[in-house]
Amino acid sequence: MIANLHPSLHALRAPARVVAKSAEMTWLDAIEAEQSGDRETALEVAKKTVAIDPLHADGWMGVARWSLPTEARGKQEMPDLKQSAKAMAALRRVVQIDPEGFDAWRLGGVILVDHLGMLEDGLRWWQDRREVAPYEVAPLIEQIGILVRLGHYEECAELLEELFSKGMEATNSNQLARMESVNRMVSRAAKMEEDEIFKPQNPKHPRWAVIERMKKRKPISPTFFLITFIAPIVFLLGTISMTLVGNSTWGFLLVFVFILVCFMAISRVTSGLLHKLNRHALDLDRAIDFETSSGRICIPETIRYSKLYAAMVGQRMPALGERLELVVQSGDKLPIRWSPDVPEFSTLEEDWFAETQEKIEADEFEPLED
Repeated sequence: MIANLHPSLHALRAPARVVAKSAEMTWLDAIEAEQSGDRETALEVAKKTVAIDPLHADGWMGVARWSLPTEARGKQEMPDLKQSAKAMAALRRVVQIDPEGFDAWRLGGVILVDHLGMLEDGLRWWQDRREVAPYEVAPLIEQIGILVRLGHYEECAELLEELFSKGMEATNSNQLARMESVNRMVSRAAKMEEDEIFKPQNPKHPRWAVIERMKKRKPISPTFFLITFIAPIVFLLGTISMTLVGNSTWGFLLVFVFILVCFMAISRVTSGLLHKLNRHALDLDRAIDFETSSGRICIPETIRYSKLYAAMVGQRMPALGERLELVVQSGDKLPIRWSPDVPEFSTLEEDWFAETQEKIEADEFEPLED
């Protein structure tokens, strides 16, 4: 439960003492069911918890988590479209009631972008988080990743500058590594498209002709690239160095370190080459993002049923595949002047909490019933 509930929301809890006790006891039953391995019962009891107390943040988080599939035979199953939508509706409740907690924001960002393909909504979602925690680096990293996929490199540069500015809270080595990684990602992507940025909404864009020519060719996998290109080079260098200095124990150790350094250096240098070789696939990936974000189609029919298209969609999450099918069935064309709705990153809304309170009171989100 949220400890520091905004004073303006306390009125929604009346009569507080009786309701809170009943909801809390029901919630304990949900936890007990989950601990015993009965997620289905846990979900139903969590729904009862939030029905008793609509401001029970833990209850809504339980609804979100237990609406998603669990592991089966040691492998995490991916949620379908219905499961993703239900979990997302519950997560929106969680962040309105308890905006300070990060877990709901993180899970919601994954579902919106990776499972539903709603990149515009993902940008807005993380912008809302920035309004709660303006010095947190995670929302900026996520927004930059989305903007790269959309080809908005000017906005990426703006957010990168803010990401590395003084006052940002990079609290651990993992976050620092992610910051450096996203910086390299933007540089690599911008360099690849320095001549022209692919805009899928334009049916006459020259990149469509390239995709058409290469639609029968699947993208090169990193593993295949490693085996056929990087590994032979490293093997050749290792063989030469073993011949020269590998006759002693120290020489052998020196060669081992040399091979390791060569492997890491060559992998980093050639990552840009792999992206260039897969440019046609990355372009089609962006077109798919545009379709799932806008809810309208832009991919030509001759490409949609190609080997390349099947390969790219096959790499996506099941829920996104379902949603993409619905978009295609609608047949609505993406206007040539369409542009993603990008938030005003330099402006953070001061009255975010008041706005979310109004949404709670209006009960704008979809019901829990199937």
